[in-house]
Amino acid sequence: MPLERLRAYRPEPEEPADFDAFWEKTLTEASRHGLDASFVPYDAGFATVDVYDVTFTGWGGQPVKAWLMLPRLRSGPLPAVVQYIGYNGGRGIPYSWLTWSALGYAHLVMDNRGQGGGGKNTADTPDLGPDGHGSSSPGFLTRGIEDPYRHYYRRLITDAVRAVDAVRAHEAVDPSRVAVLGGSQGGGLALAVAGLRDDVAAAVADVPFLCHFRRASQITDSGPYAEVARWLSGHRFRVEEAMETLSYFDGINFAARATAPAWFSVGLMDRICPSSTVFAAYHAYAGPAELEVFTYNGHEGGAEYDLPRKLAALRGVFGR
Repeated sequence: MPLERLRAYRPEPEEPADFDAFWEKTLTEASRHGLDASFVPYDAGFATVDVYDVTFTGWGGQPVKAWLMLPRLRSGPLPAVVQYIGYNGGRGIPYSWLTWSALGYAHLVMDNRGQGGGGKNTADTPDLGPDGHGSSSPGFLTRGIEDPYRHYYRRLITDAVRAVDAVRAHEAVDPSRVAVLGGSQGGGLALAVAGLRDDVAAAVADVPFLCHFRRASQITDSGPYAEVARWLSGHRFRVEEAMETLSYFDGINFAARATAPAWFSVGLMDRICPSSTVFAAYHAYAGPAELEVFTYNGHEGGAEYDLPRKLAALRGVFGR
């Protein structure tokens, strides 16, 4: 789709009538479990950064792992960044996550339950019962696709919401200055949290996944959206059922409820998260938002070259 059409692309959202009730029930159930956030010092050998091995209670009372990095030389409560990780990645090891603490922020990196089977960053958080799932394609998008209450992303998004509470539980963090960010799946999770909480200071969503499922599954044969197409190629008469389930986890619907200032990015040559799906979420965003377009880039978007823009944005929000 040409850029001029993308700038005007505002598809009709596919939003279930009980979207808000679904998430209110989900998060109320989660809140019945104590957060039980623990921060165990981890000796990574860094001279300027303190590292903590974090465990907190996520969906279903299940433990979720994270890393917390803090600048060693600090005075007063710090603004914090909660980072969500891309598809099939995990928290890995702390040596991969030094940027934000080096810039003076508290930085919590949440693990992905049941993921971490590909790439350099493994995960330490299992995706436990009691909710199972029926038929699915390899991957995570179709796990529980027959029922939103059993879908994988109900659990992961709940973990992501609780991660904000976890970072706020540390005495070094200013609870009024917490931003959420991520790329790809992490960007989709950041949008979800911004839409489900009214107390985050900012959101950064780079090339976000989990947006505009129907279009994405129809126009790209790249994973992860291809998982949906594969499942539907076998379940030919269950398209609307699948799309209704996925609509509970669609970034467009979360964006329409988010009010914190947000910064998006998109690669016009992205075959994993097609540009039209990102523009759809960006245009649905209810709060102030900016979108950086990388015309000749794919799913890498701006990569590390886009960091100065994000840093300037967060400094404007945090005042440092």
